[in-house]
Amino acid sequence: MSQDAGVAESSDDHNASSEEKDCPSPSLDTSGDSKSGEDSSSESGSESDNEEAKPEKTNGALGESSAEEASAQVEEWEVKELPTQHFNSESNKIQSHCEHCNAENKHNELVTPRLLSRGQFLLKVDGEGTYQCTETGLIFEVNRKVDIKYCVLSWSKYSDLIVKPWAVGGPLFDVKCDPLCLTSIQFPHSLCLGHRDASMTFKVFHVKSTGASLEYTVDHSATHVKWRVSSLSPVGPVIQSEETVFHHGAVILYKAIDHNPSLSFRVYVATNNESFIKDISKSVKHSSKKFMKIDKPPVCQKLLQNGKKYRLISEPEAEITPEEIEFVDGSLLKLKSYIEVYLEQPVEFKLLLVEMDSEEIVWKAKLRECDWVQQNRNQNISKSSTSGNRRRKRSNSLPDEMVYDKRMKQIDSSDGVKTKTLLTDTQLFNLAERLGKEWLKIAVANLKLNISEIDAIREKEDNVTISKFKMLKKWQEKEQSNATAQNLCNCLKNVDSVEVQDVLRGFLQET
Repeated sequence: MSQDAGVAESSDDHNASSEEKDCPSPSLDTSGDSKSGEDSSSESGSESDNEEAKPEKTNGALGESSAEEASAQVEEWEVKELPTQHFNSESNKIQSHCEHCNAENKHNELVTPRLLSRGQFLLKVDGEGTYQCTETGLIFEVNRKVDIKYCVLSWSKYSDLIVKPWAVGGPLFDVKCDPLCLTSIQFPHSLCLGHRDASMTFKVFHVKSTGASLEYTVDHSATHVKWRVSSLSPVGPVIQSEETVFHHGAVILYKAIDHNPSLSFRVYVATNNESFIKDISKSVKHSSKKFMKIDKPPVCQKLLQNGKKYRLISEPEAEITPEEIEFVDGSLLKLKSYIEVYLEQPVEFKLLLVEMDSEEIVWKAKLRECDWVQQNRNQNISKSSTSGNRRRKRSNSLPDEMVYDKRMKQIDSSDGVKTKTLLTDTQLFNLAERLGKEWLKIAVANLKLNISEIDAIREKEDNVTISKFKMLKKWQEKEQSNATAQNLCNCLKNVDSVEVQDVLRGFLQET
């Protein structure tokens, strides 16, 4: 690796911590790499031998914060706390299904942190011990009561500093606390070691105000890399291997929200690495298009390998671009690759990711209409937490909007005589329950609603029947005094549904 390589200012992820704003672009010192750079977990080493291992030489002092400074820093932390359910919607963690990596039964105390603003976590521990964060997988060894603040960062800012033979081994974190209280940190890694770790070397990439360096680890396991704390600033595991590296993979889906009746999806094939997954989420959020995340099991059932080619298949056939990809760990790339899936008609379909060499299915999912018409829960949770207002739970019977219209009958003042019977909310709800998956087409083609109006309804409502009801209410608002049973029957006379036509005939009999 070259020394004093510059760092591209391409990401604002680092702004999550106040200290980083004053941190200059780091340079990487690897002067100790050639000297016994083997991981301390190798057969020839032991944990006791590595307890005194020193970090590799940097361009200046270690830059440790004093206990007083760290305590003051803790007091200044933003205490705005997000609701508990926000973990499920915003957290990037994806649990691995790998049998080998789940085999180890560690007895660390599991603790759930508080989620602060800007994706930061706050963990309060009451005394000495080893604690594992349930949200990030980080394991902290502490010698006393302490508050620990941390967040996930992007690797892309340091892409110039991570060069072959080194590669990203897991998420990058920024950790803040009293450094005298924190003995060691164990970082989750995204690799499957199996029985192939004999030729692998782990180190910890450590960014400080004086520069960046690679520091020795204490040990590594099937799931974590242990590092003895030297100072606190951005840190994450990197790996050097003489053999093929196997990654735990994840497939993440987003659907474009637009005015078209067609379906357009982004499919990301990623390493199961929180930094990578956070980058994807941020890239989608800042896209010129609007997207909603599709909730499908993301974990790949087969390990991914660098250089292997994979093909995405749709059943029924869809336009897929590109149809095949060569997998590479994109953690260091600012722009994340994705596959576009396009269907002209909104139909249910299956997606399969297949390894081309073996033809084995790596991942599969079935997408149904309810997957892409449901409300984006993440946005609504965020809005409700910002406003501070609790959301009233919906009943399982009729929606809140279904209040009987006291003005069922109106006098049409156009002729001064004619009485028109308007449709009630109860009638519209009964019809909504009978409409099938073709309701979007009916809204546009038969009821002459704009697609933007339909999208607005779908974004705010996760219940399909309620969405259909609101669609009919929108038609009623536009028609006003003409929102009669006869008018609705005329609009829907070409709808090929026995149930719908029966309901409409019932409306005419009631008038």
